[in-house]
Formats: sequence, structure tokens, C-alpha cells
Amino acid sequence: MKVTQIRNATILIETAIEGNQKGILVDPMFAPMSAIPSLKYATTNRRRNPLVELPSNMDELKSRVTCCLITHCQKGHFDHLDRAATKWLRDNNIPVYCSTQDSAFLRKKGLAVVTLDPSTENHFLNGSIKLVPCLHGEGLIGKMMAHGYGYHIPLPGESSIYVTGDTILTNVVKNFIKQTQPKIVVIPAGGAIFDLGREIIMGLSEAIQIGEFAKGLVTANHLEALDHCPVTRESIRSEIEVRGWKHRFFVPDDGESFNFNRLNLLKVSS
Repeated sequence: MKVTQIRNATILIETAIEGNQKGILVDPMFAPMSAIPSLKYATTNRRRNPLVELPSNMDELKSRVTCCLITHCQKGHFDHLDRAATKWLRDNNIPVYCSTQDSAFLRKKGLAVVTLDPSTENHFLNGSIKLVPCLHGEGLIGKMMAHGYGYHIPLPGESSIYVTGDTILTNVVKNFIKQTQPKIVVIPAGGAIFDLGREIIMGLSEAIQIGEFAKGLVTANHLEALDHCPVTRESIRSEIEVRGWKHRFFVPDDGESFNFNRLNLLKVSS
């Protein structure tokens, strides 16, 4: 299994199914740098989003996409599906997998939607996919957010991967990881926070907590791409270094890829 960090929450998961290459695009945000307004208002240093461009090899990465997964997309969550990505998915007739709560919304956009049932294990490629609920913040801010689902994907002959989606570290997420112990866990670690309220996704401390009980490989994203995510890659890497986790906790740069198998990790390119 090859995993490429594209930008923010957008990743590409690649695998071979009966000799055919499959590319699973997750939560695509394709807007160019600075195309979207700031998410922070009570500051003298407002910055438009995204803060960085897509990787230079984006056309090549797109050519390897065969389907798409959306963790959540309503209530203005452009960083998981924006207009540019919607148009590209529609123009290329890419199958889009999502939960029942988002299926009607995405069909109205003209996308080729495949609905996933949160109450059961769903067939996916030649394996399965299970939906794990997210809690995208608590309190007043949490009531304004779209609470989506993470995806656990076990495929025959591959390392199982769990993409948590945008969530704080809840007991549901924690217990799922402890009981299932996916080989790869992809977490949002940017500590996103608006002008009011608390963090709406995991930040540095919760990312490190996961590193303490997850036995598989952990990779952190949702970093340095949006103006309301203050956690830096360097701050996480410093904590990983102190704990001696460099062999099992990864903080990839945008455009960086890794090959995972059941026993080892091989860095491919950046």
C-alpha cells in the first residue's frame, strides 16, 4: 500500500486489486493557494486559504485516482471537498463513496455517489470498509460543525488503514484503535481552532496520545495548509524524536509518499 500526503486532509491511497492498480482519493481540496477566505477573523494577520499550493506532480497523482472517499462535506467544510475538486470528480466520472448523511447532498452536485451504511460493514473494492463516527468539536462550535465519519479499510493482502476523519480524540475513536489496532492510522493533528471555542480536531497532545496506544504506524496530516491550524510539523516531529517513535510515527510533507507493507515501511519520494 502506498500513501501520498497531498495537502491538508487530502491523501491518495494506492493498492493493487487482482493485478489492477486502484487509487483512493480522500477528501480532495484542489483550490489554488489563497483562493478561499480566511477562517480567522480576530487577528491582524489574516491569511487566505489554502496557505500553500498543491504538489507540483498533482496532474500525475490525479491520473492514478480510481475512486474517492469523503469523510464530511456539508456546512461549509470546503477543506474536504471544494468546488475545484467537485468539478474534477464530476468531469472525470469518479465514483464517490460517502456516508448516508452526505449522499443526497453530493448527488445534487452531479457526482457518481456510492452510499456507505454507518450501521454495518460495507463491501469496498475486494475488501470492506467500516464507518467510525467523528466528533468535530464540542460545545457551541461543535453544534455548528458537520460531524462525519472516519473509515477503516481492511483489504486482502494489504495493511489495514484507518483514516479517522476530522475528529477530536473521543472514547469511540480511542477504543476503536485499541480494539482493532489498524496497521496504519491517519490522523488530523493541526489543532484547528476558530476565534472562539476549543479545538475541533486533534492537536499536538492528542496526536501524541494516539502514538502511546496505537501499535501500528501513525501518520499525521491537516498541517500547515489552513490558517486556523496552528500546529506545525516541526512541533510534532520534535515530540516524536524525544520518544524514539521515528520508525512508526510519520509527519509527511505535502507531496511525500510512503510504501507500507505488513512488516516494514519504505519512504518513496518527496
